[in-house]
Amino acid sequence: MSSVAPRDSPGLPSPAAAAAAAGEQKPPASLKPCCACPETKRARDACIIEKGEEHCGALIEAHKECMRALGFKI
Repeated sequence: MSSVAPRDSPGLPSPAAAAAAAGEQKPPASLKPCCACPETKRARDACIIEKGEEHCGALIEAHKECMRALGFKI
């Protein structure tokens, strides 16, 4: 049996968290802000459309954190 935890295990950092832990870095040249962090962007946008920006602060901050972890200056 393998002792390797699955990728979605709570003990493993997300790719964004891993990038943040590695220190501040520049985003890859091929990565554009519009295409970075699609999961947090999708959730943020859906919340804003459905509930209004004032009710989506946590999702907005999560998207900003993801962008910063990839090296974008937000």
